[in-house]
Amino acid sequence: MVIRDAVEADLPAIVDIYNSTIDCRSVTADMEQVSVESRLAWFRNHTPDKRPLWVMECDGKIAGWLGFQSFYSARRAYDATAELSIYISPAFRRQGIGRKLLQHAIACSPELGIKNLVGCIFATNEASLKLFENFGFERWGFLPAVAEFERGTCDLVIMGRRLTPHIPNSSSENPL
Repeated sequence: MVIRDAVEADLPAIVDIYNSTIDCRSVTADMEQVSVESRLAWFRNHTPDKRPLWVMECDGKIAGWLGFQSFYSARRAYDATAELSIYISPAFRRQGIGRKLLQHAIACSPELGIKNLVGCIFATNEASLKLFENFGFERWGFLPAVAEFERGTCDLVIMGRRLTPHIPNSSSENPL
């Protein structure tokens, strides 16, 4: 198994893996399949030195991918915070691929200038919530019934992990 930066030739496999999660309605808020063309700009927004997109290869096949996204519309004050997305191919699920990708992301975040990691996970996605909890992520937020699907609504849990100690400044220590 090898984790490497994704290249554009990987995009069809990345899209296939992503599309494999849409119908279950517990992993992504997309309700229709996406195309390679529709994901080109998204792919190109990832940069190896700041917001990488990685794939994990197993026996020459892409088993899964992890992407870093800028948090909250890439506002500069949030530069040290990144949102993670992890998707695993159906043929490789429950084999530790997500664990290895998340472990790698945590280890590499400081050299990317990232001090905080967040994951936005549907409350029904117990496997992903457990994965993040096992790596020290805590529940930082909860958005009830924020996603609407044919079968009803879904809550969103925001999991977070601070990678460096929090040192409050004087304005946060003494609120007005």
